[in-house]
Amino acid sequence: MTVLDAYAVLAYLRNELAARDVGPVLVSGDCLVTATCVAEVTDQMVRLHNVDARTAASYLAQLPLRDAVPLDAALGASAGQLRARHYHRTRRSVSMADCVSAAAAHQLDEPLATSDPALLDMCHDEGISTIVLPGSDGSVWTAP
Repeated sequence: MTVLDAYAVLAYLRNELAARDVGPVLVSGDCLVTATCVAEVTDQMVRLHNVDARTAASYLAQLPLRDAVPLDAALGASAGQLRARHYHRTRRSVSMADCVSAAAAHQLDEPLATSDPALLDMCHDEGISTIVLPGSDGSVWTAP
């Protein structure tokens, strides 16, 4: 099982460089996202990529994802603690949605697939398993 962050899903939907790594994981049917990831992907598709909301929902529905991991109180608390420990506006700007994905991966003891350097740094520091995806520019994160 692999937890995908919003970048991984968006990269696949937009056929970016990381799509070649995300595609096989999706095809295997052995991946999931969090409910906040669904929200973030929808927001970015509509707001940044000019896709209408109905089309964005259709794209997400067609992906072979398991049901989204719901954000319950325990997962929310874990995500909030992660962000409180690691967030810094300029040095490590992890979003709350990223922290929810990381907390879910940790809770499920599964890897998190992302290319976000701040998120990967946080996961490295917390001992959360990751699958490193290439960024849109082709860069690949390496552990500090």
